[in-house]
Amino acid sequence: MTVTLSPSRRSFLGLAAGAGLATTARATDLPKFPSRPKTSLKALAENEDYWARIAAFYSVTDAITNIENGYWGIMAAPVMHAYRRHTERVNRENTYYARGALSDDLKSVYARLSAFLGVSADELLLTRGASEALQLLIGGYNTLKPGDAILYADLDYSAMKSAMDWLAERRGVEVIKITLPEPATRENIIDAYARAFAEHPNLKMTLVTHVNNLTGLIHPVKEIATLAKSHGADVILDSAHALGQIDFDLLGLGVDFIGFNLHKWIGAPIGCGLIYIRKDRIRHIDRFMNEPGDDDDIHARAHLGTLNFAAHLSIPAAIDFHEAIGAQAKEARLRYLRNLWVHEARKIPGIDILTPDDPSMVAALTSFRLKNRTTTEDNNAIVRELAEEHGLFSVRRTGPTAGDCVRITPALYNSAADVRRLAPALRALT
Repeated sequence: MTVTLSPSRRSFLGLAAGAGLATTARATDLPKFPSRPKTSLKALAENEDYWARIAAFYSVTDAITNIENGYWGIMAAPVMHAYRRHTERVNRENTYYARGALSDDLKSVYARLSAFLGVSADELLLTRGASEALQLLIGGYNTLKPGDAILYADLDYSAMKSAMDWLAERRGVEVIKITLPEPATRENIIDAYARAFAEHPNLKMTLVTHVNNLTGLIHPVKEIATLAKSHGADVILDSAHALGQIDFDLLGLGVDFIGFNLHKWIGAPIGCGLIYIRKDRIRHIDRFMNEPGDDDDIHARAHLGTLNFAAHLSIPAAIDFHEAIGAQAKEARLRYLRNLWVHEARKIPGIDILTPDDPSMVAALTSFRLKNRTTTEDNNAIVRELAEEHGLFSVRRTGPTAGDCVRITPALYNSAADVRRLAPALRALT
């Protein structure tokens, strides 16, 4: 995404020095962060020497080659070191810290997120993940009345579809379900939403997925949000896979309610999510179970209890590492790794690639489907064969109307050689 703070080597080295306070590691244990070559993004994305030095910041199992990195993103070394340091402090100081200095430390985390996202800190609320963030937004969305309609698509995340279905009981609304076209284009995705709004003038809210977890499709969010607003409807955006994977301007999306993950492509510890609500829309999300607070206090929209404090305190370290690489460079590298296997797989008869090659519609994630192998059992067997016969770890996804598929998701620690192994393995499957 477009950030307001410039990446700097100085800030990264400061991060490394801070991580050295941990008793389990020293700053000198960290690899030296590489200088970025003065070259184009395309050339940088293909520079295996540079990315091998970035990969050195990750400790990765050698039991299998993992090309399924959509579940969450492992921490880079400086983030892991910061996490250990914060864990040791929380454990050592216990409630003396939790009832004291923690409050100010979390304010610093919010300030860092505010600067990173380019929005006000009082429009942000930390959660334990994007699922929790989106459930709070969907469940708390209070502008609906009986007879209104809400919308979701087959490619939306299963837990979010369940939350939308629950609104039929909670708010007395009609639930509209649409199937997004395969193969997808910007035009036919927008048309699918436009038809739904035209056919259902009572539509007042739609769930939209920014970067789809099932196929990797990047939705034209700004255009869909503009369309929704022209019909008097809101968008709740599932941006779990977008933040840190693609470069975007949050405010430029034109969406008032967004749920994020910070433990996927930003690389914070597991248990870090985030809600964004535009300040003048906070009152349109219910206070959680009569949680005390003003109508425009975003913190009244959840009661999270005792969190993993150390995980949330490590978020600035993850942002520092992300910015040291650079959002555009990171996106270019991930898309390059995706394209290496996809361009070869498209030549194999009987394999359908479920995302277009248009760079505005895909980044790291992409799924494939073998002809006539659309069941869960079929795709579990494909995943098993890729792992057992070829040493490549992937994951089956269920949800698309056309049938199950297999998702491939490289990460920054993967090399070009890792992903080049996939196409020969796919040929063996057909």
